[in-house]
Amino acid sequence: MFRILFHEPCIPPNTGNAIRLAANTGSELHLVEPLGFDLDEAKVRRAGLDYHDMASVTVHPDLETAWTALSPERVFAFTAHASDNFAAVDYRPGDVLLFGPEPTGLSQEVLADPHVTARLRIPMLPGRRSLNLANAASIVVYEAWRQNGFDGAV
Repeated sequence: MFRILFHEPCIPPNTGNAIRLAANTGSELHLVEPLGFDLDEAKVRRAGLDYHDMASVTVHPDLETAWTALSPERVFAFTAHASDNFAAVDYRPGDVLLFGPEPTGLSQEVLADPHVTARLRIPMLPGRRSLNLANAASIVVYEAWRQNGFDGAV
């Protein structure tokens, strides 16, 4: 399925919601440290409800270690500063969907990483800064899964 990669997430409930997203879609969730919280924190557990045991969650000490573990063929970085629409991509299982920390988003250094295939944008109304991290990941994962026929869903 798809691989969600949160680079240095800061807000516990967003990661908890992403754990739930991963469990419900069969996606993998990869987290790059430093994390702005402990995964055992109550807010993470509460947001993820009882889905923690059903989700594939891996924590990596740094981005380079994540790249080594993932061996990605394609990495899509999501940023409000891109011009290409996320829905214009033909997603394939195994794609890495890279999201940055709240509230700053991905740094220029991460966006320039040679593993990044493309920078993509989720459309928003003018004058808005960003979407919630977990919501943005959900939008993209469900579009990618839809394009692949919701493989495995009931």
